This record gives sequence, C-alpha cells and structure tokens, in this order.
Amino acid sequence: MSNETSSPSPLAGRVGQESNSGYDGSLSGSSTLSGRRLDQTSNGVSKDTRRRVVAASFIGNFVEWFDYAVYGYLAVTIATVFFPDSDPQTGLLLTFALFAISFLVRPLGGFVWGHIGDKVGRRTALSLSILIMSGATFCIALIPGYATIGIWAPILLLLIRVVQGFSASGEYAGASAFLVEYAPANRRGLYAAVVPASTAAGLLLGSLMAGLLTVLLSSDAMQSWGWRLPFLLAAPMGLIGRYIRTKLEDTPVFRELAAEGEAVKAPVSSLFRNHWRQLLQAVGAVLLNAVGFYVILSYMPTYLSSELGLGATESFLATTIALVTYIGFIFLTGMLSDRYGRKKVLISASVTFILLTVPAFALLGTGNFLVIVLVQILLGAMLTLNDGTLPSFLAEMFPTRVRYSGFAVSFNLSNALFGGTAPFMATLLIAATASDLAPAWYLVAAAAISLIAVALSRETCKEPLRHE
Repeated sequence: MSNETSSPSPLAGRVGQESNSGYDGSLSGSSTLSGRRLDQTSNGVSKDTRRRVVAASFIGNFVEWFDYAVYGYLAVTIATVFFPDSDPQTGLLLTFALFAISFLVRPLGGFVWGHIGDKVGRRTALSLSILIMSGATFCIALIPGYATIGIWAPILLLLIRVVQGFSASGEYAGASAFLVEYAPANRRGLYAAVVPASTAAGLLLGSLMAGLLTVLLSSDAMQSWGWRLPFLLAAPMGLIGRYIRTKLEDTPVFRELAAEGEAVKAPVSSLFRNHWRQLLQAVGAVLLNAVGFYVILSYMPTYLSSELGLGATESFLATTIALVTYIGFIFLTGMLSDRYGRKKVLISASVTFILLTVPAFALLGTGNFLVIVLVQILLGAMLTLNDGTLPSFLAEMFPTRVRYSGFAVSFNLSNALFGGTAPFMATLLIAATASDLAPAWYLVAAAAISLIAVALSRETCKEPLRHE
C-alpha cells in the first residue's frame, strides 16, 4: 500500500467500476448495488440515481453563474452604487476589477476543494461549496451603497466576492467529475455537457431578470433597491441544491477507492509530483474557455451598450437569444465529442476562433440588431465547441485519485489569470488602443495558446477512466 493513501472507509459494499482492460460501456453482465442487480452498461447505477446526479450537478453551477450574470449585466448600476459619482468609465473599471480580484483566490479554492473532493469525497465537497457560495451571493444584496457607508461599501463587496469566488472554485470541477464518474463510458461527453449548460442557464436567467428589472424599474429604483433582488434569490436556490446533494451517494469509482483504502492523503502534492505535464496542458486548454466565456457571455451586454452604443434593453435581448441557442449547441457538442473525440472538437474550436473572431466583432460594430444577434449566436456556437467538450476532456485527463484536484487546480488557475480578468482587460484594451476590436484580438491570442495545449494532449474519450 502506498504511503499516500488513507485508511479504509467503513462502506456498506463495493460497487462495480470500469475495468482498466478496455471497458467501453457495452459489456454485458451485472453488478450488485443495495441488493439489486443492474446491467453493467449502466455502470452499476440506476436511471433514477443518474437523474438526481444530473440535478445535483446542475443546480450549483446554475446558482454560481446566475450571480456572475447579474453582476456583469448590472455592472453599470453596481458601479454607480458602490463607487463615487465621478468618471463612469473609472467606476466601471473598478467594478470589473473587483470581479477580477475575487478570481485570484480561486486557485487556493481549487487546492482546498480538490483536496476535500479527492480525499473525503466528491459529494462532501459539493455539499459544502454550494452552501458557502449561495450564502455569500445572498449577502451581496445586503451591503449598503457608497452614499451610505462610503469606502466600506466597495471593501465589503470585495470581501464577499472573495468568499464567493473561493467557494465557487470547486463547483465546476466537482460537478464535472461527479457526472463523468457516474456516466456510461460511451456518453461521458454528453453527461458532462450538463455542467456548461447549467452555467449558460444561470446566465440566461440572470439576463432575463436584469432585462426585466431594467424595463420595469426607473433608474433611481434600480440604484436604490432593484439591483439587490436577483442576489436575494441565491439563498433558497442554494438550500435546494444542498438538499439534493446530501441525498446522493458518492460516485461508484470513488467509493471503491475509499473502500480499498486507496484515496490519496495529499492529492494536490501527488498531482504536482506525478501529473504536472497533464496539469500544464489542462491550464492551456482552459485558456480559450476562460477568456471566451466571460467576454462572449458575461461582458458582451456591457460591451454592446457601453462601447458600441446599443440600447441596454436591446443588449440584454440579443444576449438572451444567443444564450437560448447556446444551451442547445452545448449538448450537441457533448455528443459530437463522444463520437469523434475530445481533441478534434477542441482543436476545431480554437481554429474557428482564430479565423472568425475579428470579422465577427467587426460585424457587431454595424449596430444592426439582427446582425448583432446572428453574430452572437455564431460566437456562442464557436464557444460551445470548447465549452461543451472541456469538462469531459479535463475529467478524463486525470486519474480518479487526483481527478477533482487536477480539474479544480487547472480550471481555476486559468480562470483566475485570464477568465475573471477578461472583462477588465477588454475594457482596458479598448481604452488603451481606442479600438473596439481589441477584445477580439485578445480572444484570438487565447485560442492560439489553447490550440497548442490541446494538440500536445492525448485522446481519452474511447478509453476507460484511469484510476492510478
């Protein structure tokens, strides 16, 4: 027994896991789970359990990205509430700077949640993270504005966003690992696509709420109390998500590792010592997703209204239409990656961004609403080639013993450096270059780096999950 492993856990029984000799989800035979015989093509898991796993994985990322959507879409109002009434662009930059700073704690969160997820269990990590995350989001609604408490307003906002960023850093990785380890081997891409679909759904609800509030409320009402309403919803949604998660067992492969006493004592240390090449490749592969997601789906309404002069209502409407189509494309991409492989789809994403991003942003500058909607749908479809494939790609890249840590550290490190800073960088680059195309070139650079990282990685979609 390796000295990295912990002592055996008192589990009720063992669950059949994928064989390392080439299990592809099509084997016959059966496993026993809680006294019931189940076909091994289901990986020893009932359909009802899988439905609850999908719901549990969906809700956490939905809450997280609902918050980010509201913050991004109401950035102009939040800047007015939390900063002195001086230069509007300075206030907007400071608002996005707080958004970016909260991401700097994400790598630390990735270490912590990865450690808990790989040592104690995926379910435990996910149940704790959603409680802290939704509570922090709820508290944003309670902060008085700058006019009431002065400099303490942005300080409190920063502190709460740091807590929110720390707790959210385990959600995307944990939910992806949870789904991949529960999914049939030949449908891991489709199941993992639930995670980016949930983020897009959170953004969609945030867009709808922000647009509705903007239409229904006056500017004074929005600044006084209207902007707080969406954040208040985080509490009940978080409690529902935690309840669903506590009613589930951990994944079959993790339970088997724990039963055999093979869960790693120090997963992050093992990750850096034994899997550093995969970690570097993963960080590079995430780069396009990190920049693209925040520029295209979070920053875009602000870009359209503040930089291109499109009306706020039209900006929200265009983004909402694009998000609806984006969710459909996500599942299509997951299926494509199951059929043709993760690498081919991810490489296609990088190539399309390199070739089409700058022309697409140039078309946004026409100001024609129909053109803007079509361009956003195109950009969203391009992003789904990456976003819909990345969760299964990253989860399969790392073995079970360090899967949560590998995913969480790589995903959060790349997002901390390049994702959370994307709205700030886009605004700063436009100010520095006086060009509305600056965010497009930033996306092209991110796509080029991701292309290299993915090209150097190995294909995993047809292989069984590795455990060592």
